[in-house]
Amino acid sequence: MLDIIRKALVHDWFTQYRGGERCVESMSNIWNDFDFYTLVNTLNKEDQEKIFKEKKPKTSFIERLPFGKRKYRSYLPLFPMAIEQFDLTDYELIISSSSCVAKGVLTRQDQLHITYIHSPARYAWDLYHQYVKESGLQKGLKGFIAKYFLHKLRIWDVSTINRPDFYIANSKYIAKRVKKIYGKEAKVIYPPVDLGSFEAFDETSDYYITCSSMVPYKKVDLIVKAFAKTNKRLIVIGDGPDYKKIKRISSKNIELKGYLEAEEKNSLLRKAKAFVFAAEEDFGIAPVEAQGYGIPVIAYGKGGVLETIKGVFSIERIMSDETTGVFYKEQTTESLLEAIGFFETHQNQFDKGIIRKNAESFSRERFEREFKETVEQLYFEWKNENNF
Repeated sequence: MLDIIRKALVHDWFTQYRGGERCVESMSNIWNDFDFYTLVNTLNKEDQEKIFKEKKPKTSFIERLPFGKRKYRSYLPLFPMAIEQFDLTDYELIISSSSCVAKGVLTRQDQLHITYIHSPARYAWDLYHQYVKESGLQKGLKGFIAKYFLHKLRIWDVSTINRPDFYIANSKYIAKRVKKIYGKEAKVIYPPVDLGSFEAFDETSDYYITCSSMVPYKKVDLIVKAFAKTNKRLIVIGDGPDYKKIKRISSKNIELKGYLEAEEKNSLLRKAKAFVFAAEEDFGIAPVEAQGYGIPVIAYGKGGVLETIKGVFSIERIMSDETTGVFYKEQTTESLLEAIGFFETHQNQFDKGIIRKNAESFSRERFEREFKETVEQLYFEWKNENNF
């Protein structure tokens, strides 16, 4: 139905191959004739080929500013202007993949704009005070400037709420946030998780594992602090701004692996006794990947994990045959350690086959089917309502 019309796909930035980029890859699997637009593109050749096929994305002036490719976040105040400079007048369908400004592209009334929302900009909205505090921006001139520009970003963000014609959210959790901030209803389509080569593994080693980018809201430091109080072995995979901070608080029973390629990461993941997660995440692909190997998840019981893990709260001390993980109620070391203790008491009750089956409901095939059907239906209804 949509093969004969011109289509554009707008994504905030392509700097790492993570959850948002996997969504874009799936969208380009459905329709391979998108033209791509983004603020910055620094992906390696292999990832670009997976996502863009044989095309080259059009990038913004941000990329050409001093250190724009590496320090692009420093130009946050310019993001709204940069995204509005993309000329999309030749396209009938525009899909934006947005966790910051992509949904703010300019379109006409005879163009259909559907936005797939990973989250409203976290540091401007619900994580604003946490971001300011953890970045040391509560006081001083630098703090005043940062708070001013985040205030301006919120104003601009609200001004763009009617630019998309339809909203699709990556979880019920984000759909509620979209309703709260933008006053818009959003259909939920869970992101794709690659599970093709994953299978439950009989052998289990005596270590816990976590895998995450090391940024403040991921709370990797909380996990490390908790395990530093024990003699339990923990493997930490990931890199980022907080790496040095986390290394300083690590103990001998904790191994920091840094960034690992997928093959090496998965070889460690598939033998772990449990995956540990501490973020209040919008969806959370890593816990689903762990379940793809039949690995139970110990997670902070808030956010998207409540939709992807069939968990029990450790304080309730009740297990069922369908349980795939354990939740803890507070982002504290004490609460996490209580959940670990509960898990160790009941770990033999977890069924790898059931855990794997739960992960399969978030497959790439499911996403591509649901997204294609939804976009085609919205396009058909939009054409009929507007007599285009």
